[in-house]
Amino acid sequence: MSDTEFVIEPILEQSRTIAVVGLSSRDWRPSHQIAKYLQEAGYRIVPVNPNETEVLGEKAYASLEEVPETIDTVNIFRRSEYVLAVVESAIRVGAKAIWMQEGVIDKEAAQKARNAGLRVVMDRCIFKEHRQWMASRKDMATNS
Repeated sequence: MSDTEFVIEPILEQSRTIAVVGLSSRDWRPSHQIAKYLQEAGYRIVPVNPNETEVLGEKAYASLEEVPETIDTVNIFRRSEYVLAVVESAIRVGAKAIWMQEGVIDKEAAQKARNAGLRVVMDRCIFKEHRQWMASRKDMATNS
């Protein structure tokens, strides 16, 4: 098991509110599809995108700093060059975890988040990881 796998389960298990940075109202975009899946799985989704007013029935915010509630996990759907600024915002608002989607990699930002006490997942799809985690929980329940 990799270090990342030890971090994934607590994030999925303990998170209630996930801010999705770069969430689009266009239903064909991966950010929309994945956020919808997470919402249906019981997570509270907070859209963070200055170009949106509402996504998936939730008010959208221009930045993490504008979100009026506690954020457990920040799921990043932005290009890698924008990640450091998102991580710095996540640290300022007291998020507990950063999740960079597949193809989103910024080792400097990841280390900065870890140094601030946040859990970090990089270059992994939260949708795929959640489905795998749920399947393993189902298998464990069946085998007990």
